[in-house]
Amino acid sequence: MRTRAIVLLSGGLDSTTCLAWAQANYDCVALSFQYGQRSSTELEAAKKLAEQSNVPHHIINIDLGRLGGSALTDHSIDVPEQLNEGIPVTYVPARNTIFLSYALAAAEVYEAQAIVIGVNAVDYSGYPDCRPEYIDAFAKLATLATKAGVEGTPLKIETPLLHLSKANIIRLGLEHGVDYSQTVSCYQADSQGQACGKCDSCRLRKDGFAEAGVEDPTRYV
Repeated sequence: MRTRAIVLLSGGLDSTTCLAWAQANYDCVALSFQYGQRSSTELEAAKKLAEQSNVPHHIINIDLGRLGGSALTDHSIDVPEQLNEGIPVTYVPARNTIFLSYALAAAEVYEAQAIVIGVNAVDYSGYPDCRPEYIDAFAKLATLATKAGVEGTPLKIETPLLHLSKANIIRLGLEHGVDYSQTVSCYQADSQGQACGKCDSCRLRKDGFAEAGVEDPTRYV
């Protein structure tokens, strides 16, 4: 009998790769979030991908837009089209901590043994909650905060993409049969899911396909 994992699925390139990787190792339950993000087409992609992958899928509604503080949740802050020093305005305060906390709850309900998240310490745009030390700290919290942890069977926080370049993430996904044309990564994709081609996420994605020597299937405006 295979063990179970909760997979955080945004509908983007990284999380879709994680789902494909996780399905080779676990029985999966996918978790997505409507958190007030600027573009909802990534979430629509997540719904389709979960359905095609035949995994149970839950969408959690959290209105982080009420707090603002990020170009992804506050329309008064422009999405930058060039790299700047420091933590970018596309960082959503505490987003991964919130998402992982919900995944922790789902893991207890589904008696899952792992949580899979697509954080990356190579092409991570400077987000503080994508660093290895953050994941290590959350894993310790999970051990202290859950019934499973207290009973001696702590959850694993799986980060299969943590030390991979974007090109190697794409290669990993292709090995697992991912169709990247169905994924949406753009911070400000339009209502049809077409990418702007200018934001940081689009730049990393385009560079990744180029480095991997794979045709970019992204639909750009």
